[in-house]
Amino acid sequence: MDEQALLGLNPNADADFRQRALAYFEQLKISQDAWQVCAEALAQSIYSDDHIKFFCFQVLEHQIKFKYSELTEVQQQLIRETLVTWLQAQMLNPQPEKTFIRNKAAQVFALLFVTEYLTKWPKFFFDILSVVDLNPRGVDMYLRILMAVDAELVDRDVVHTSEASYCFALTFEARRNTLLKDTMREQCIPSLVESWYQILQNYQYNNSELTCQCLEVVGAYVSWIDLSLIANERFINMLLGHMSVEVLREEACDCLFEIVNKGMDPIDKTKLVESLCQVLQSAGLFSIDQEDDVDFLARFSKLVNGMGQALIASWTKLIKNGDMKSAQDTLQAIEAKVALMLQLLIHEDDDISSNIIGFCYDYLHILKQLSALSDQQKANVEAIMLAVMKKLTYDEEYNFENEGEDEAMFVEYRKQLKLLLDRLAQVSPELLLASVRRVFNTTLQNWQTTRFMEVEVAIRLLYMLAEALPVSHGAHFSGDVTKATALQDMMRTLVTSGVSAYQHTSVTLEFFETVVRYEKFFAVEPQHIPTVLMAFLDHRGLRHTSPKVRSRTAYLFSRFVKSLNKQMNPFIEDVLNRIQDLLELSPPENGYQALLSSDDQLFIYETAGVLIVNSEYSAERKQVLMRNLLTPLMEKFKVLLEKLMMAQDEDRQMALADCLNHAVGFASRTSKAFSNKQTVKQCGCSEVYLDCLQTFLPALSCPLQKEVLRSGVRTFLHRMIICLEEEVLPFIPSASEHMLKDCEAKDLQEFIPLINQITAKFKTQVSPFLQQMFMPLLRAIFEVLLLPAEENDQSAALEKQMLRRSYFAFLQTVTGSGMSEVIANQGNVERVLFTVIQGAVDYPDPIAQKTCFIILSKLVELWGGKDGPVGFADFVYKHIVPACFLAPLKQTFDLADAQTVLALSECAVTLKTIHLKRGPECIQYLQQEYLPSLQVAPEIIQEFCQALQQPDAKVFKNYLKVFFQRAKP
Repeated sequence: MDEQALLGLNPNADADFRQRALAYFEQLKISQDAWQVCAEALAQSIYSDDHIKFFCFQVLEHQIKFKYSELTEVQQQLIRETLVTWLQAQMLNPQPEKTFIRNKAAQVFALLFVTEYLTKWPKFFFDILSVVDLNPRGVDMYLRILMAVDAELVDRDVVHTSEASYCFALTFEARRNTLLKDTMREQCIPSLVESWYQILQNYQYNNSELTCQCLEVVGAYVSWIDLSLIANERFINMLLGHMSVEVLREEACDCLFEIVNKGMDPIDKTKLVESLCQVLQSAGLFSIDQEDDVDFLARFSKLVNGMGQALIASWTKLIKNGDMKSAQDTLQAIEAKVALMLQLLIHEDDDISSNIIGFCYDYLHILKQLSALSDQQKANVEAIMLAVMKKLTYDEEYNFENEGEDEAMFVEYRKQLKLLLDRLAQVSPELLLASVRRVFNTTLQNWQTTRFMEVEVAIRLLYMLAEALPVSHGAHFSGDVTKATALQDMMRTLVTSGVSAYQHTSVTLEFFETVVRYEKFFAVEPQHIPTVLMAFLDHRGLRHTSPKVRSRTAYLFSRFVKSLNKQMNPFIEDVLNRIQDLLELSPPENGYQALLSSDDQLFIYETAGVLIVNSEYSAERKQVLMRNLLTPLMEKFKVLLEKLMMAQDEDRQMALADCLNHAVGFASRTSKAFSNKQTVKQCGCSEVYLDCLQTFLPALSCPLQKEVLRSGVRTFLHRMIICLEEEVLPFIPSASEHMLKDCEAKDLQEFIPLINQITAKFKTQVSPFLQQMFMPLLRAIFEVLLLPAEENDQSAALEKQMLRRSYFAFLQTVTGSGMSEVIANQGNVERVLFTVIQGAVDYPDPIAQKTCFIILSKLVELWGGKDGPVGFADFVYKHIVPACFLAPLKQTFDLADAQTVLALSECAVTLKTIHLKRGPECIQYLQQEYLPSLQVAPEIIQEFCQALQQPDAKVFKNYLKVFFQRAKP
C-alpha cells in the first residue's frame, strides 16, 4: 500500500496529506484487487495504526456493497475467511480494538450477512458463535454484529436517488429484508435467543457492559421475533432481577418496554402487562417517592407509559370486537395504573413527567368516550388537571433574558401539557373552567405578594382556555352563559387588578397576549379600553425596560387596535400624540438607542395608519392626520439622501441607505390600513402618497447603495399600484428607466414582478409603456444572461436560472393579459420567439419549461389561425411542434419528477391547441413528415394522432406521458 498516502488518514495530518489519502481511497475503490491487499492486512494484523485498520474495513465495505457480484467464488470465500480470521485474532490480542473499529467491522459483517446468508453462508451466526464461544471480547463483537444486522434489516435508510429508482430500491430492500427475517426465524433465532440467555446468565454479575449490550440486542430483536421466546418465565425473571441492579436496570427497563410494545392479541397483552406490573410492584418499583435516580426514573416512566398505552390499545380493540367483559377487565387494569401515572406526571423532573404524557392523554381519550364518569374517574380528571397546572409553572432557574437549550426544552414540554389541557376540556369543560377560575381568582387577589411564576401561570391558564374551549370567531362572551360569565369575570379581574404592573417580563407578556386573545371582551365592556391602552403605551408595554417586551408589545398593540376598530374612535388623536416619539426615524449618526427596532416601528406605523383610516373623521381630517404622519418621513428622507450622495465612507453609506430604506418601508406600511371599503381616494389621501412617490423616486438615480435603495422603492411602488391605481401610472416610465440602468441579475429578477403586476392590473392601459420598454428590458436581461461566469460558480448559475424564469414569467403575463401585440410590434419578434423555444427545450429547468409551453400555447391560440401573422404557421411547424418532442426526449427531462410532469402537461396543451387551430393539416404534418423523421413506427404514429384527436384533453395528457416513457431508453 502507498505508505505516504496512508499518513493522511490520521486526523492530525495536514490538508495535503488528507487530500492524498482521500484520492488513494477513491483509487482503491475502483481498483480490481486493492481489496485483497486490505483483506490481507486485516487477516495478518500487518498495521497497528487504528486509522489504517479502519481504512481497510472501508475498502472491504465498498467492495461488498457495490462490487461483490463481480468477484469469483474463491475471492468471495477469501473475504469470509478474512473476517473470521480477524474475529479469532480479537480474542488473542493483548488490547481490544478501539470502539470505532469494532463498530465498522460489525457493519462489514452485517453487509456480508445480507449478501450471503440466503445463498452461500447459511451458517453465518453458528460460525461466529463457534469462534467467539463465551470469550468476553468475542461476545462483544458478536453483539455488535447482531445490532448491525438489525440495523440493516429494520432501520434501512436507503440512499435517495431519483424518486422512481428510490421506490424500486426500497421495494427490493423491503422484500429482501422480509425474506432474511423469515429465514432467520426458521433457522437460527431460537439458537440466538439461547445464546443471549447464556450471555446474560454468565455476565450479569461480573460484566455490566456486556450485559447491557445484550439487553439492547434483545430489545431490538423482540419487535420481529416470536415473543414467546423472550416473554417466558426464565427470561422475564432474569430481566426483573436486573431491575434491582443499579448498573443494569436502565437497559432492563428499555428491554421490558420493547417487550410490552410488541403487537399481540389484546387479551394476551393485558395478561402480560398485568403479570409484569405485579412483579414490579412487589419489587417496590412503584414507590416513586423513595427513588432519587432521575435517569432510571425517566426510563421507568417510559416503561409505565408503554404499559399504559398497551392496555389502552387492547381496550380499544376489545371494544371494537364487542368483547365487553374483557374490555371491562382491561379498563380496571388501566384505572389501577392511574395513581402511578399521576406520581410520574407530577414529578419535579420534566423528562420523567414528559415520558408519561402519552398514557395520560390516551386515558383521557377513553374517559371522553364513556357515557358517564364514576366518582373515582372524576377525581382522576381533577388530579390530572391540578398536575398540569402545577407542571406548567416556570422554575426559578429559567433564564428569560438568555434562553438556551434547557429553556427550549421546557417550552416544548409546555406544548405537550397544553395538549393535555385541551383533552381535559373535551372530557369535562365545566370542571376545567371552574378549576382555572379558582386558581386565577385566588392568585390575582394577592398578586402583589405572589411569586411571578404563579401569577404567570394563572394568566396563562386563562389564555389557554381560549383554545381549550373553542368558539367560532372568538365569540367567547356570547352563547353559553356560564362560560361567558366566567370568562368575562376573569377578564375584568385581569384588566382592573393592576397585575399589568407586575415587575416580571413573563407576567407582562402574558397579560398583553391574553388581552389581545380576548379582544371581543372590550366590545362587551368598552369602559376598560383606556386602561389597557395606557398599559400598552407606558412603561408596562412600548416603553418597558426589556427590548423583548417592547418588541412583542409593538406587534400585539397593532393587533389590539385593528381588532377594536370603531371602538378606538374616542382615543385616536390621544394615541397618535402618545406614539409620536416612537415614530421617529432614528438617523444613524446620533448614536441614540431607539426604544423600538425598525421592524417594531413598522407595526407602530401600521397602527397609526389603521387609526386614521378606520376613524369616523371626514376625508379632509384624515388627509391632515396622514400628512402629519408621513411629512416627517419625507423631510428626513430628503436630508438623508443628500447626505448619502456626499458620504465617502462605505459603512456610513450603508447606514444611511438602511435608514432611507426604513423611511420608505414605514410609508409603505401605513398603506396596509386601506381596503376595498376604505380606499386611498375615499380617505382623501391620494395626494399625500403621490408626494411620497415624488420624494422617494429620486433615490433610484442615486449611484450609491443601489441594491438597498431600489429594493425599498420597488416595494413602495408595488403597494402604490394597489392603492393609487391609475394615479401611479405617470411615475412608472421614469422609475422603470432608472431601475434598468446598471442592473444585475437580482435587480432584474425583482423588477420583473413589478412590471408583471402593472401589466396584469392595467392591461391595455399600459400597452404604449410596454411597447416602449419591451426591448430595453430584454436587452438588460440578455446582457446579464450572456455575462461569462466561472464553471463551478453555483450561485451565479442559480441567479441566471431565476432570471430566466422571471423573463419567461414576464412574457407569460404579457401574452396572458391580451397584449400579444406588444410582442408582435417588436422589430425582431422572431428572436423573442426563439428564446421561448430555447427555454422549452434547451434548459433543464421544468419550471421555466412549463412557462414556455404556456406562452407557446397562448401564442398559437392567438396567432395560429388562418388569419394569424404572416409566417407564424411556418414557425409552428418548424419550431413549436419539434419543441414539443425534443424537450421531453431529453435525458434531463425526468418524468418521475412532479414539476417535469407539469411541464409535460403544458406541452400536451400546446399540441392540442395546434391541432385545434390548424385542424387536419396538423395531423397530416405529424403523420407524413415530422413523426416519420423521428423514426417513429407507423402504428405508433397512428396511435399518437388518434390520441391527439380525442376531445378529452386529459386522455391525451396521460397518453403523452406513456408515449415518452416508451420512447426513452
